Amino acid sequence: MLKSLLFLLCALWLPASTLHLVTSSNPARLNPLLATDSSSSEIAGFLFNGLVKFDKDSATIIGDLATKFYFEDDQTLLFELNSHAKWHDGVALTADDVLFTYELLRSQKVVSPYASNFRFVKEVEVLDKYRVKVHYNKPYFKALEIWMMGILPRHILQNESNMMSSSFNTNPVGSGPYKLYQLEYSKNIILKANDDYFEGRPKIDEIVFHVIADPMTRFLMLKSGQIDIDGLDPMQYEKQLPKEFHEKFNIYETISFSYTYLGFNLRLEKFKDPKIREAISLAINREELVDILYFGHAKVCRGPFLPDTPSFDESLKAPIQDIERAKALLAELGFNEKNPFRFEIATSNSNNIRPYAAQILQHQLKKAGIEVTLRIMEWQAFLNMVVFPNKFDTVLLGWGLSPTPDPYLFWHSQSDKKGGFNLVGYHNPVIDAMIDESESIVDKERLAQIHKEMSRIIVKENPYLFLYTPTAITAANREIKNIEPTLGGIWHNYIDWEK
Repeated sequence: MLKSLLFLLCALWLPASTLHLVTSSNPARLNPLLATDSSSSEIAGFLFNGLVKFDKDSATIIGDLATKFYFEDDQTLLFELNSHAKWHDGVALTADDVLFTYELLRSQKVVSPYASNFRFVKEVEVLDKYRVKVHYNKPYFKALEIWMMGILPRHILQNESNMMSSSFNTNPVGSGPYKLYQLEYSKNIILKANDDYFEGRPKIDEIVFHVIADPMTRFLMLKSGQIDIDGLDPMQYEKQLPKEFHEKFNIYETISFSYTYLGFNLRLEKFKDPKIREAISLAINREELVDILYFGHAKVCRGPFLPDTPSFDESLKAPIQDIERAKALLAELGFNEKNPFRFEIATSNSNNIRPYAAQILQHQLKKAGIEVTLRIMEWQAFLNMVVFPNKFDTVLLGWGLSPTPDPYLFWHSQSDKKGGFNLVGYHNPVIDAMIDESESIVDKERLAQIHKEMSRIIVKENPYLFLYTPTAITAANREIKNIEPTLGGIWHNYIDWEK
């Protein structure tokens, strides 16, 4: 009794520890089935769990809500759930929630690009309160990884008639290490530690996301210590950090699981001839982009799969700028100084570097006689007015990829639909057939070979111009204890951090 009283008194006396983070835009929906923008998916990651997750090096899949999982055969996967997992309202998380999440994702109630990941699931079978069996129509190379999708609470959402506009999307109840406490658009988003989290209560009491759209404001807040962790762009890292900054912050740098690209709207007649796309590609100096924008903290991107992964094709070479060849191709199509080819590049200012990248591209393309206009927009407006309704000439965007990305999402004709990630409208029956074949391949070497063949075709056709793969430079307040940097970054053990 005395020990409990002393613990309570100490808890009341000790100030709450707070981790200050930043996000560049308001989250659209804090629902893992609908979180397609970076702000939503980042914050939802603190609130929800999947059945499995990647280990600290992003190399091996380990349990999350599932304490045990195994394949009974190539088409049958069984999960055993952690019986201590609870929703934030105290209700037990069970197999019924897993079945409900799957059925909701595959229903007409939601429009989600993530639904395509589950297209080969034949049935989700509840065996008992804490065991789920998943039956597939055929072997699937991502059969396990798709269950990293956050699970939703059946008891809260089972009678929800309109999930797309549900209040749950901005007032979610998850199972994760933190609970949503406050959501103030364009101001602060506050998360509180989940006292009953099944892996143990996080040691940092609260996380505050400051919504700051302006990159310079974010940088100034980081330098002044108002933000504990944030990314640095190479210019900031190389040229704009005072000596005392390094006394207060640790710097971590890893290759990012992402790339930036210029995507053509292939639905438009002006981009359907492959010669025009090749001409634009040859007018671009990718090395110059990397040098000017990244000071060596990036690599030229050579294709749709990331370096140092089995699917990456080392034989692919980045196009070398050739202005004369670009002009010759343009001339073949009837374009010259009196009749220049014109198009617009649309991008968002939520990323520090892309507006500058757009300006450099504009300058480079001008040398080949191509006239480019720029449209720089706030992130949500960019998504809702440009990207999702396909109202663009080209978009300067990036993809964050898992270590084993699913090419169906980006390159299959069937992903060119509302809510799909085939944003540029790429249709190639050969690629479709290769994707369809690859989905049933569980042999990693054979799968990697098909991905390499796909890469060569996609790179040759130029639906995207692959530009660069940056490194991720992260500054973290030295007051945060127990950060363990790995190949997968620093966030794998954040519930053990102290401040």
